[in-house]
Amino acid sequence: MGGGKLHFRDFQTENFKHEAMKFIIKLIQKSIDKSNNNPPITYIMATGGGAHKFYNLMTKTFRKYKLPMKIIAKDEMECLIRGLDWLITKIPNEIFTYDLIADHTKFTDLQSESSIYPYLLVNIGSGVSMVKVTGPGEHERIGGSTLGGGTLWGLLSLLTDAKDYNEMLEMAQRGNNENIDLLVGDIYGTNYNKIGLKAHNIASSFAKVFKKLRFTNKKPEDIARSLLYSISNNIGQIAYLQALRFNLKRIYFGGSYISGHMQTIHTLSYAVNFWSKGDMQSYFLRHEGYLGSVGAFIMGPASNNSE
Repeated sequence: MGGGKLHFRDFQTENFKHEAMKFIIKLIQKSIDKSNNNPPITYIMATGGGAHKFYNLMTKTFRKYKLPMKIIAKDEMECLIRGLDWLITKIPNEIFTYDLIADHTKFTDLQSESSIYPYLLVNIGSGVSMVKVTGPGEHERIGGSTLGGGTLWGLLSLLTDAKDYNEMLEMAQRGNNENIDLLVGDIYGTNYNKIGLKAHNIASSFAKVFKKLRFTNKKPEDIARSLLYSISNNIGQIAYLQALRFNLKRIYFGGSYISGHMQTIHTLSYAVNFWSKGDMQSYFLRHEGYLGSVGAFIMGPASNNSE
C-alpha cells in the first residue's frame, strides 16, 4: 500500500455504540484537526451485518457532530474473497500452515494471483460459511453450518463462568478433554488400527459426563476444551466434505472464531488431514478475523458493487 500501514482494532457487537463509535469519532476529529478544520469527505467502507444494523446509528451520529462522513456498505462475501486474495498475494508472513508432526506453524511464500485458485474459504464467525472460489470475482457459497463460534460461546456461557471469548479460550487451554470425552482407548483399551483410529481419538464428545460422573463434578476448563474440540472437529469434517464435493485441495480458514488459538488451529488441521488422508491442505492467517474489513478497504468507494 505504498509504504503505508494498516491498523486493526476489534470491538464486541454489543459495545459498538459506546466503544466503537467513540473510537471512530475520536479518529475523525484528530484528522479534522490536522487538516486545519477543512477536511474532505471521509468514507467508511463497511461490510457484514453491522454495515446495515448500525447504518442509521452511524449516519445520525455523524450528522449530530457535523462530521464529513459517508458510509458505503459492501457485499460481505465479495469483501471476504477480495480481502483473502489480497492477503495471500500481497502480504509476506500472513498465510501459514500447521505441521501436525513437528507441532509448529510455518509461513508460506507469496503466491501469484493466477496460482491461488481454486480454493475453499471456511469463514467461521457466529455461524460458518463455506465459499468456493475459482477465480477473481468468481465465488459461490456452497454450504455452511449453524454450529460455529456463537455456538461455542453460547454453550460455554451456560456451562462456565467465563466473561468473554478470550477467557473461554484460555480456559480451554488449561483443560483436559479426556475427563469429558469418551476416547477410542476407553472403548478398545488401545488403538483401533484396522480403521485408522488412535487410542486418543475422540469416539464420543461429552460421553463420560453421561456414563460416569455427575455433570456438576466436572471442571469448567475440561468442559471448555471438550466443547472447543467438538465444534472444531465438526467444522473440519464439513469443510473436508465440501472440498471433496468440488475437488478442492486448498482450504483457508478465516473468521474471529480462530483468534490465533493454537488448539483450534491444530484441531481444524487434524480433522482435514485425517479425513482427506493428507490429500488436502489447511491454511490459516495472522489477520483471520479481518478478511471482510480488508476487502472493503481494498475495494474503496469507487467500486460499483456496493449494496
